[in-house]
Amino acid sequence: MSTSTATVAAAPGGLNLVGRQLPRAAFPAIGAGAVAVTVVLYVLAPITSRIQFVLIAGALYLIGQTVASIAVEGSRRATDRGVTTLVYLAFLLAVIPLVAVLASVISKGAQRVDVDFLTHSMRNIGARDAGGGIYHALIGTLEQIALASLFAVPFSLLVAIYLVEYGRGRISRTISFFVDVLTGLPSVIAGLFILAFYILALERKPTGFAGALALTILMIPVVVRSAEEMLKLVPNDLREASYALGVSRWRTIVKVVIPTALPGIITGVMLAVARVAGETAPLLLTIFGTDSINFNPFSGPQSALPLYIYSQAGQPQQVAIDRAWGAALTLIVLVMLLNAAARLVARLTRVR
Repeated sequence: MSTSTATVAAAPGGLNLVGRQLPRAAFPAIGAGAVAVTVVLYVLAPITSRIQFVLIAGALYLIGQTVASIAVEGSRRATDRGVTTLVYLAFLLAVIPLVAVLASVISKGAQRVDVDFLTHSMRNIGARDAGGGIYHALIGTLEQIALASLFAVPFSLLVAIYLVEYGRGRISRTISFFVDVLTGLPSVIAGLFILAFYILALERKPTGFAGALALTILMIPVVVRSAEEMLKLVPNDLREASYALGVSRWRTIVKVVIPTALPGIITGVMLAVARVAGETAPLLLTIFGTDSINFNPFSGPQSALPLYIYSQAGQPQQVAIDRAWGAALTLIVLVMLLNAAARLVARLTRVR
């Protein structure tokens, strides 16, 4: 065999045939060349966006790597390297918006968040006053999410158990169809439904409870689908072993199936919580908002962090915009803390 196409390397366990490969120094050199060419284009051409700079540099790197790999390693390995690079570039493109959003919110919101901001409401705070906080909105968000989870999680889990363990025939297909419909339901439709049915038809007042009902509608399909998929992943051998021991079906579900799928179910619940935590449209129609602290979600209007952000960001004063950024940062941190707590619970309850 020619040494131009392959080399023979000795190894303790025998012989390893290793084809020609690009040296490790080639990849930093190709990257530096791609960045240098992009800088030249940045100077000569009307390129002003950083995102354009990253995209052009990534494309040039991919082209340079592919050409060098074909010349040294052949088309087969060049194709493999090209696809691998495309995967990394796609990951980078997906992460860039997330990092940009987080960096923007943290840089602008951290300047406003302090103890007073977290422990005071907007009561008696004028449009141009520098004070005020989010305590009333934070209380409202926590209570509404708790109520929505209390309503949605048990119901959704029962639906998922029925679809996986009992559901057969037309009824099961009908339930799955309506769950799919609810999955794509715009959030404002949920708010309109609660407004028309609960507030107007039943002549109820806007309350945090009404907002929780709207959030419940949005949570149900997410929890049902995630719990259904997790229950399907439980091996049938576990069920059959339980039946062989004479355990009834419902006790098998409670003692074997649900504990096995519990970590995934908790993750799905937190996905649903993360979705509804930032919803604004249904709350605009159901809780109406207030600047005062209301600990009772069943009486009177109540505020929420998404509604607070919406109202403050729409005002022309810089102090109001700063409060909106601070509330946005608090909402992100709140969702992250809830997710971290859910992961900890899932890890502690994992069946070994």
